[in-house]
Amino acid sequence: MADSIRRHVHVSGRVQGVFFRDFTRQQAQALGLTGWVRDLDDGRVEAVFEGEPASVTTMLNKLRDGSPQARVEQIAVREEPPEGLEKFVITD
Repeated sequence: MADSIRRHVHVSGRVQGVFFRDFTRQQAQALGLTGWVRDLDDGRVEAVFEGEPASVTTMLNKLRDGSPQARVEQIAVREEPPEGLEKFVITD
């Protein structure tokens, strides 16, 4: 965990109803990241990623492209201290 970083992100655009959360989960798990992703009532998607800095950066770049049907307009990224999460999940 000493080398881990955490990023809290909000993604806006056409990101709900286009398999964006499952895309995010699959990509995060493939990169060995922990955290979570969920839809927000305002149409955005919120996510937290913890892991190696290079893997988190790769994940953020993948989010900019999004799932095939998504149209990402903006990503807001906030640094936070890692909490030592154990897996990556889709939450409500």
